[in-house]
Amino acid sequence: MTLTQQMLTIGMVVLGTMLTRFLPFLIFPAGKPAPPYIQYLGKVLPPAVFGLLVVYCLKGVSICTGSHGIPELISILLVAGLHLWKRQMLLSIAGGTICYMLLVQMVF
Repeated sequence: MTLTQQMLTIGMVVLGTMLTRFLPFLIFPAGKPAPPYIQYLGKVLPPAVFGLLVVYCLKGVSICTGSHGIPELISILLVAGLHLWKRQMLLSIAGGTICYMLLVQMVF
């Protein structure tokens, strides 16, 4: 890439980042309530994203070979238990991740 192309690329990346950061605040100012459809998306998308992540993380787990999905199952149960107990998303995610890594590295 030439210097001009590099500068244009960096400029476009900065512009795209700024646009995605500032556009929601320009479209939905603080004084006005968000439209019902946007409120609906705010309620539905977080669980949908987590469901998608669970499916993506478990797509390669084979119950017929290796550790038979036992570390994954234990970690999922821990995440569900932590979330039902404390209702803290970051604690649940960190607890499940740490449990899985310890099981994979030390037990299985």
